[in-house]
Amino acid sequence: MTSEDFIPARLRRLWGRLESSRLGRPAALDVNRVVTASVEIADRDGLGGVTLPKVAESLGFTGMSLYRYVGSKDELIELMADAAMGTPPSIPTDDWRHGLRSWAFEQRAVFHRRPWLTRVPTSGPPSGPNQIAWMEAGLAVLSRTRFDWAHKIGVLSLISGYVVQSVRLYSDLAEGRAEGQGQADAERDYGRALVRLVEPERFPETARLFSSTLFEDAPSDASDASIADADFTLGLDLILDGVAVRIERSGS
Repeated sequence: MTSEDFIPARLRRLWGRLESSRLGRPAALDVNRVVTASVEIADRDGLGGVTLPKVAESLGFTGMSLYRYVGSKDELIELMADAAMGTPPSIPTDDWRHGLRSWAFEQRAVFHRRPWLTRVPTSGPPSGPNQIAWMEAGLAVLSRTRFDWAHKIGVLSLISGYVVQSVRLYSDLAEGRAEGQGQADAERDYGRALVRLVEPERFPETARLFSSTLFEDAPSDASDASIADADFTLGLDLILDGVAVRIERSGS
């Protein structure tokens, strides 16, 4: 028994640890081709548009033939997600706050290009080579702090979870708006409607919120992207402020 025997088949496929063809000739199909075709479909039709028959048809094969290369659709999605994330760019490590901010914004850029990635179910910790590369980049940023491993992983999980949810929310809100309506106009309409419905006697603090100028302050010419950037940055700064407090307590 070799060390490879202890690695599940799905992880061997995820890391490209595949056995060569016993027949000595190249296979007509391979895992990389299946994954590449699947990612192309997801980029075009979203995650819901990826089915084994559709992937097989795009490659000129039958749906059943794909099971020789991926064990299930769930495994295919895992392979797709890792491939679609790609490897992270160079992340600065001289300052933890600047580094984590860059790490978060670079992930966000990937998810904006491929919003279907935010719909991939989380079935476990990072396992693929590209996901591990992103983890490595984040751990390198935190390497100069005195955080233990649990704190480092906790910080990265918190930030990456925030990135996913913020991009997913942005996508959902964009889909829910009336055609041609921008984020600033949608927020203004929302505030003007709710201020008439929220009763101060029942919801005193929320009524104060809708009576404020918050929903009216966004410039009419503000782009959806600039509003999303401001909202994302605010939330990220709140998280990083909390990390700073914990780092100070740890004496880092």
